[in-house]
Parts: sequence; C-alpha cells; structure tokens
Amino acid sequence: MGHSDYQLMNMIDQKARLAGSNKMELLLFSVGGREAFGINVFKVREVCEVMPITKTPNMPNGVEGIISLRGSIIPVIDLASCLSMPFDGTRTKLIITEFSSHTQAFLVADVDRIVRVDWDHVKTPQSVASNAVGLITAITELSDGKLVSILDVEQILANVIGEDVVPTLEPLETRKPVSVFFADDSGIARKKIIEVLEKMKLPYQYAVNGAEAWDKLKAVAGRADQEKRPVQDTIGLVLTDAEMPEMDGYVLTRHIKDDKRFDGIPVLMHSSLSSVANQKLGQQVGVDAYVPKFNPEDLAKMIGNMLAKA
Repeated sequence: MGHSDYQLMNMIDQKARLAGSNKMELLLFSVGGREAFGINVFKVREVCEVMPITKTPNMPNGVEGIISLRGSIIPVIDLASCLSMPFDGTRTKLIITEFSSHTQAFLVADVDRIVRVDWDHVKTPQSVASNAVGLITAITELSDGKLVSILDVEQILANVIGEDVVPTLEPLETRKPVSVFFADDSGIARKKIIEVLEKMKLPYQYAVNGAEAWDKLKAVAGRADQEKRPVQDTIGLVLTDAEMPEMDGYVLTRHIKDDKRFDGIPVLMHSSLSSVANQKLGQQVGVDAYVPKFNPEDLAKMIGNMLAKA
C-alpha cells in the first residue's frame, strides 16, 4: 500500500468537498483474488491492521467474530465468505465502516488506494462475471483499464444480520392521488421502500440511478406541459438515495431544484450515509429533509409529513 493508513484516512477526511460535483472517491481493496472491489469512502471510518478477532457462539454466516476498538465492540464481516470467494491467504486489513446506522469491520486481504471517479463513469452492471453477482451495485473502469466492482454493502449487511421487518403502517390519505417518485441503486433498498409505500397505500414510480431518475422526471414534466397541468398533480414527493451510478442524489436534487416545473415538490434524501456532514451536503443542493436508512417507521412518518405540507 503506497500510503500509510494515517495518510489514507487524512485523504478520506477531505471527502466532503465532492458533493454536487457528481464525483466520488472509492477505497479500493481485494478479498484475495485478482478482482478489485471498491467502497465509497463516505462509508469508511478508518482502515487498520488486522487485530485479534474473538470468536463467539451463534454468529451469523459471514461474521468472523468481534473486535474491541477503542471501547466499542464491533462485528467483523469476512467479505470473501460473503462473496462466496474461497481464500486461504492472509487477510491483512480491517475496513471499519459506518452506514445504515450500523458500525462493522470488513475483513479484507489488502487495501490498495483511494481513487476519484465520475459518477457518470460508474455504470449499473448488465452482466457481471463474478462470484459476487447480486452483491455488485455498479462497475467502473479506472484510467489504467482496471475494472472495479462497487459492492452493495447494504445488501451484504442485510444478508448477514437479516432484513428490517416493515411493520403495519397506516394508509396515508392525500388530498389528490399523487405518487412518490424514488431513486435508489440498491435492490434491497428498493424492496424496502416499496414495502413502506405499499403499506401506506401510496402509488409510486422509481428509477435505479440518478440519471434514469432525471430522464423519467423530465418525461413526466413534459407530459404535464402538454396537458397544461402542474407536475404536482402527478408527483407529490421525490425520495432519493445519495450515492448512485451515473448521477448521484446531490446532482439529481440540484437539477430538480433548478427546474421551475418542479417548484413545490419536496426532495427527501434517504441514505445510509447518515452523518451530519452528509446531511449538510444535501442541504447545500436544496434537499428539503433527510432520513437515514433504514427505519421504516421514520421513513413513513417523514413521507407523510412532507406530503401533508406539500
């Protein structure tokens, strides 16, 4: 690894400058084979050398054990096991991650470096020749031609600790039959959002990334123009993830807020990136409210409040 871990984390501390630029930084790592994987540095708290891991009984599949890090007990997830990639070599690094209101360590073979990529060069995988198919949310190609698979870490976490159960929710009465438009690249996130909206008896439309979302929203606005009615008659709320291939949620929000046709339609950011810094980044581009993934009651309450105000 070219940089010391300390220097690496100093670089991660500079990540907040990227919001609204449609760029992100990936921490590259390997789990033992030749395949390169990446995780958005927004989700990384620190990188450290492997330390003693305590085995405990009844751990879920994929959990190697636990570590004590500065007084906190953190589960260690073996990514090679989660990705069904056999590996008998040495695992040298722990990537301490924070997302979806959980802190966990990913056990990996080695950490490479941080690279900056444009979201429009990050593509939704069409067909992935990898054992990790289903757990890869996007693919990007580096300047040297190297392909990097970006993991759906929310899905990995759900596979390991189980999915949040969506409780019974009260149907929402709205003054007119408007739909919620949402954008999220994670399959598990889309599934959970749909469960919430269906239990609230709310119609919905969705997209799997920001670029697709913006195309679909412009098409809705175009039809509304032709029919000489406001877009608000069709869409009551836009719910967006923060990090998505091709166009992130910050740039999507800025497009929506810069287009007068969407005046009066609130944007709710729903993200596993739940730090105060990320909420401030959303506010800079015009996000109206922020709800962290994934608490179904909180999401339902926020959707209800925002539709009532709109």
